Amino acid sequence: MSTVGKAVSLLELFTLDEPEIGLSELARKAGLDKATARRLLVALAAHRLIEQEPQSRRYRLGAGLSRLARIRDAHFPFVRVAAPVLRDLALETGETVHLSEFSAGALLTVHVELSAKANRVNVDVGQILPLHGTASGIAFLAASRLEAVGAYLERPLQAFTAHTMTQPSELAKAIALAAASGYSRSSQGYEEGVHSIGVAIPGAGGQPIGALAIASPVSRVDDQVAASQGTAAISAARLITARLTGET
Repeated sequence: MSTVGKAVSLLELFTLDEPEIGLSELARKAGLDKATARRLLVALAAHRLIEQEPQSRRYRLGAGLSRLARIRDAHFPFVRVAAPVLRDLALETGETVHLSEFSAGALLTVHVELSAKANRVNVDVGQILPLHGTASGIAFLAASRLEAVGAYLERPLQAFTAHTMTQPSELAKAIALAAASGYSRSSQGYEEGVHSIGVAIPGAGGQPIGALAIASPVSRVDDQVAASQGTAAISAARLITARLTGET
């Protein structure tokens, strides 16, 4: 792994559940010796991408990342534009709604609106969603170019639950169904007990830039509910695209 790759691997260890991590733990999780980890952290800190809490001496993400995020948001305000639409969709359906953006061959969760119900699906910002195992991913593939879909179907398909589609033919059928209906439906493909409806979000060029999904406990969804959620999700995705691109 390159030096840049090692440095990025340290940044990716921080999560909502673990926002601060000590040097020894960072080195262990990244598979680096402490001297190398310390050297990389010093370099990251020099660019304000990492900072050290003065009392605990543990590391956390730095303000430099917020500066870069603001610059990106000014140029590509995906989350800012989509968040109000997702909030309305969560209120309409009563379920958790999440937004993902395509990056490095997978979907990265960038915004979540949690259901107000006690029995709900929890999704974390920063969670990576595999394309074949989630409703978001299947919807994204259904809106993608044929060559991109073909290339993905040639890859090994990892099983996340007993319900994950790991056969290319099975996944191809799900992609075709999503393309025909405008939304995808996944029951426990990525997480046991979770049912999801996904819709791709096209960008200015018509190609998908991400997806939104409605995630519910599987016990609350039947065919009628799924169809209703699909219709609502399609409308929400169209609204996001219209606001993002200025097209109606």
